[in-house]
Amino acid sequence: MENDNETKGRIEETVRKILEESNMDEVTESKIRKQASKELAIDLSQPHFKAFVKKVVEAFLEEKHEQQQQLEEEEEERRERGSKDKEYDDDGDLIICKLSDKRRVTIQDFRGKTLVSIREYYRKDGKDLPSSKGISLTEEQWSTFKKNVPAIENAIKKLESRDI
Repeated sequence: MENDNETKGRIEETVRKILEESNMDEVTESKIRKQASKELAIDLSQPHFKAFVKKVVEAFLEEKHEQQQQLEEEEEERRERGSKDKEYDDDGDLIICKLSDKRRVTIQDFRGKTLVSIREYYRKDGKDLPSSKGISLTEEQWSTFKKNVPAIENAIKKLESRDI
């Protein structure tokens, strides 16, 4: 005859297999125990087996609950970070691009206004912080600047052609 640990191992394995294959909204501990009794040809209605099956079921449910919580936490973190390609600075401002190691273009909310900020950053206490060197443009100012980019590019080309 097999020892108690082998029996418990077989019971646990069978109960977990049944739980994995069951609809958790419809199954009861009693149904699980009866099905396991049938599959194992062991009377699991005895008090010490009943208690053991109950422990296995509770451990299984706790594991599933923890897995669900972990998935929900990971999903929440993904939602908070936004999409993969969005990067934020240490102040929580959206980094649009890095012009150099120390210069960035960010979008920030300042006193209820959206600003396009082109600014130099410095490192302090392991954080990248914006310096006073730079400019922040309101949406209207950014729009005006954007409309004038072709004129700026033409002026740059004219200056470059004089240098040749």
